[in-house]
Amino acid sequence: MAPRCAFAPARASSLLLPRATVQIGGRTAINLPVARVSGISNAAASLRAMALHTPSAPSPVMVPALPPVFRYFSSAKPQNPVPRKRLPLVAALQAQRADAAPAAAEPPPPGASSAESSEAAGGSAGGSQSLAEFAPLTWPMRSHLCGELRGGDEGARVQLCGWAGAQRGLGGVIFISLRDHSGIVQVKSDPEQHPEAHAAAQRVRMEYVVRVAGEVRRRPADMVNGKMATGEVEVIASDVEVLNAVRVALPFSMTSAEGAADNIKEEVRLRYRHLDLRRPLMAANMRRRHEIVKTLRRFLEDEQGFVEVETPILTRSTPEGARDYLVPSRVQSGEFYALPQSPQLFKQMLMVSGFDRYYQVARCFRDEDLRADRQPEFTQLDMELSFTPLDEMLALNERLMQHLFKTIKGVTLPNTFPRLTYAEAMLRFGSDKPDLRFGMEIADISHIVAGSTFKVFESALEAGGVVRAVSVSGGAAKISATRLKKGDVFQEALKSGAKGLPFLKVLPEGNIEAIPAISAGFSDADKRAALLQSLDAQSGDLVLFAAGPAGQVAATLGRLRLFVAGSLGLIDESAEAILWVTDFPMFEWNEEEQRLEALHHPFTAPHPDDMADIRTARALAYDLVYNGVEIGGGSLRIFRRDVQERVFECIGLTHKQAEEKFGYLMEAFDLGAPPHGGIAYGLDRLAMLLLGQPSIRDVIAFPKTTAAQCLLTNAPAAVAERQLAELSIQVVGEEGEDTGDEGK
Repeated sequence: MAPRCAFAPARASSLLLPRATVQIGGRTAINLPVARVSGISNAAASLRAMALHTPSAPSPVMVPALPPVFRYFSSAKPQNPVPRKRLPLVAALQAQRADAAPAAAEPPPPGASSAESSEAAGGSAGGSQSLAEFAPLTWPMRSHLCGELRGGDEGARVQLCGWAGAQRGLGGVIFISLRDHSGIVQVKSDPEQHPEAHAAAQRVRMEYVVRVAGEVRRRPADMVNGKMATGEVEVIASDVEVLNAVRVALPFSMTSAEGAADNIKEEVRLRYRHLDLRRPLMAANMRRRHEIVKTLRRFLEDEQGFVEVETPILTRSTPEGARDYLVPSRVQSGEFYALPQSPQLFKQMLMVSGFDRYYQVARCFRDEDLRADRQPEFTQLDMELSFTPLDEMLALNERLMQHLFKTIKGVTLPNTFPRLTYAEAMLRFGSDKPDLRFGMEIADISHIVAGSTFKVFESALEAGGVVRAVSVSGGAAKISATRLKKGDVFQEALKSGAKGLPFLKVLPEGNIEAIPAISAGFSDADKRAALLQSLDAQSGDLVLFAAGPAGQVAATLGRLRLFVAGSLGLIDESAEAILWVTDFPMFEWNEEEQRLEALHHPFTAPHPDDMADIRTARALAYDLVYNGVEIGGGSLRIFRRDVQERVFECIGLTHKQAEEKFGYLMEAFDLGAPPHGGIAYGLDRLAMLLLGQPSIRDVIAFPKTTAAQCLLTNAPAAVAERQLAELSIQVVGEEGEDTGDEGK
């Protein structure tokens, strides 16, 4: 039965120490110093008090259960007089219960239930614990790492520590695969040579934490394991100690083959993330990620003279971008901090401060809808430079990526990365992050279909839109009409916002096959030839069309291009396609709010050639794209107040609003801000791509789910009413009812 523990107020002693009444299992020890009770000290005096007093104190106030050691002591019934000498608690317990201490139990067999494991470890399912569990903790020193041992270590005496993998018996001899962060080594226990070590080895089970002392010996020639780095040696155990046992059922194996991880549900992996990180693949991912960060740091600091500066986590909320995570202030009641979506404004002010070259491995937070490559909290490599023109900015970052890819992946990137303007990328690939590992370029055929009687084309052109198409090599035979008319290809077009999917098939000798309304528009041989030439289409190809506003058409064909290429295996997975996309528009139209908003952010500088009308200007912005994924983005910045005020005006901020939210930045501009610019890389996404992982959750130690939850710690969670009251916060339900009574 679990002990009943409570504190009740009592008078302070003449020593002015806070004191309390402790009620334990029906007995009361009064006037005990609170500091001593909570610190679990002066155990002998506490035991005497418990034996001498009966309940007579005021009604106690319940408090959380005491730690396990004190909980056991409080539920015990003294059987022997307790010495009056002041002893540490564990010593007092051992003196009190030495005669009654049970013998150590054998570990449970593999597969035992949690309750069976607990009982085998000396406790019951109800939580009672034996004194054997309170043996002194030890921190043994290793002489070697498991994965370091080689043939040259033969004859060496070693002490190893790690986790037990497979344990198997063969002819009375026990073999244990002992693992630490460096690798695995085989431990051999022979009952003839070291019977005590052998007896301990027999009790070892999967994932027990074990210390092994012994001698390194070469394996017999026919027992050498060429698949293990340590496969030519084994350790003959002379001493085996279980440092910690596994007392509950393991949710999955930590030593299974890498491919077996796909059979573990991700929810289970995230719930037991501390175990998931033991698996070789995940452990390797974390160490490779460390190598990525170290490589970036060394290049920036040692070769380029960058200085790392940490910027605030608690800052103020600013408009634009995603929703902020807000933090209420207890000191400034009713006011809030915001967690930074990026260090944008601080790094610009560091340029005003004269730091010249800044970088930071920065934690950032955005409250937005999640997906496989997005997290509510993420890490980015943040950089800012003064007096660096556009071409040098791009060249420096090319050198950075060349160094990183060569160091981590062994890949040589081109000396100069290709560049596409935003307009070119959207026209030719339907995306501002084009994947260049395959062809299938989009072509504008508006001039070819002008005058067409096909209503879809005709209406789009009359409304000022465009007609574009993409050719799928060999698609006429590979993609069925069903897929195009109502199947997966058709559904992809609908998901992009299209209302339908016109198509035609290319036949031999320049002929085509399509519905009559489309065929009629290409009855002229010259028009057919012009269409096929613009798309580089051959016999057997499939042509997909989209018509409407330019942005919608780009979205439809860009999505279809990726989907079809993926389904037909047209993407060269071994390719390393990297490029810059430049000259983004300064603004885009927000249909819902009926206003302009910054495409990147409102601190991006407009192109010098477009200053006459900033509303339609190009931005001095640039994104770095790798295999169809944006891995970094930045811009040259505004560094004068007049230009910044004009941009704020374009996005709908009044002068008063701009001063209220960004006055400190514009004041910095008036105090001598240098020309500057920068870039930020999504470190999680970059690591995912470099390590060939399907999700950024596989390169983050403790990620959130797509519902922004941590399954390991059950965050977010309700907090106590007292905490909410300190912050002057009251939580209400959907209908506005107060739910404060529930502490939510």
